[in-house]
Amino acid sequence: MKPRITDTTLRDGSHAVSHSFSPEQVREIVGRLDEAGVPVIEISHGAGLFGSTIQQGFSVHSEFDLIKTAIETAKNSKIASLFVPGIGTSEELRQAVEMGIGAIRIAVHCTEADVTEQYFRLAKELGIEAVGFLMMSHTQPASVIAEQAKLMESYGADCVYVVDSAGALVPKGVRERVSALKEALSIEVGFHAHNNLGLAIGNSIAALEAGADQIDGTLRGLGAGAGNAPTEALVAALNKMEVDTGINLAVLMDVAEDVVAPLMPGPIIIDRDNLSSGYAGVYNSFLLHVRHAAEKFGVSPSEIMEELGKRQAIAGQEDWILDVAVELAEKKRLKV
Repeated sequence: MKPRITDTTLRDGSHAVSHSFSPEQVREIVGRLDEAGVPVIEISHGAGLFGSTIQQGFSVHSEFDLIKTAIETAKNSKIASLFVPGIGTSEELRQAVEMGIGAIRIAVHCTEADVTEQYFRLAKELGIEAVGFLMMSHTQPASVIAEQAKLMESYGADCVYVVDSAGALVPKGVRERVSALKEALSIEVGFHAHNNLGLAIGNSIAALEAGADQIDGTLRGLGAGAGNAPTEALVAALNKMEVDTGINLAVLMDVAEDVVAPLMPGPIIIDRDNLSSGYAGVYNSFLLHVRHAAEKFGVSPSEIMEELGKRQAIAGQEDWILDVAVELAEKKRLKV
């Protein structure tokens, strides 16, 4: 079976460019991805619909203007958006559907599927594809992830993703979780990788080997933290494995090199902070907050990451970062 690849450069990649994509850039990237034959293109603020806030970072351009541009540009690709309950509301979901998106990806922490019911039901009432995103899936065993996925399926999900939000999973853990979902569900299963441990491509392949139907990538790996599986490298690897994606690799390589690379403020690399985040299993979007707290209180970002990992900090608990930084600074002062 041909795996369906979703390119999320214009959503997850938004984190890496401080949510500054312009309509012109969206038009160029969507046009080239569509030309390449990428089945699904995700676009929204990095934190999902209505994510442009002081907490998540303001968008330079209205995300609905960007979504409108993407929908007008795509000829064959389906346009999707991310939706995080508590950040977005039903109003934004309705507005995106009215504009013409074809899929909504509803994302919650992997133990909180019960808060998604109304949004799955609304998506199905509005006639679009609804995909579940179980974030921070490394924090729970496969059996728990499967039970949460079954809830999403009961609400109307067409697919449920194992999401490695911290880039903390290794292939064995990916296989366990994807296999558990394939056994428990009658709908499709997806996998979304981050590259903090340098395993985004390997983990995506492991997911496919375990039966995943859908996987994600971003051009040049552009994304939060150490980024995602580079779409062009993912397609190249699958081509070498004789897995048919239906995507034109040459066009992908060109848009990655000629359009996306010049937009990047710097290369997406596995530096000490990103590696610490993946190793500790800390949500990628915390990194900027961790760096600010570390500088303010004179402690190491790696130390904060390690402590957050012990506490299993998740999205929505950014206040833990300051608490941990203060505690570490106080311990450091007492030792002196």
